[in-house]
Amino acid sequence: MNTVERLLNKLMRSEKWTGKKYSAYRVLREAFEIVAERTKQNPVQVLINAIENAAPREEVTRLKYGGIAVPKAVDVSPSRRVDVALRNIAIGATNASFKSKKPIANCLADEIMNAAKNDAASFAVNKKEEIERIAASAR
Repeated sequence: MNTVERLLNKLMRSEKWTGKKYSAYRVLREAFEIVAERTKQNPVQVLINAIENAAPREEVTRLKYGGIAVPKAVDVSPSRRVDVALRNIAIGATNASFKSKKPIANCLADEIMNAAKNDAASFAVNKKEEIERIAASAR
């Protein structure tokens, strides 16, 4: 499954969008048009750059030693890195449009562009930095 379709499926996960693939497709298409208009670049390439910047390299898992759960930092597999990045981009867009007059397509376009720039305004980049900071403390 290609990356764009995986993002499309991640957009459908929240309550309002559950099972509405065509609605999510329209939102994604509109967001890509906004990205292409603002950046003058291929929106799929901008999405790939956003995924590279939003994908965590290290995260924490819990190991049990003698009945005590101990956090341990582990490297993230490439497929999970992409999954986590796409999930955080989709969650950031839905959170930004929630209780806001801004449409979700604009929020998704902003999230993708901010993540592609590695900007701290992006929910996905902030989440990645938080995950990596927690993993660094659990080494």
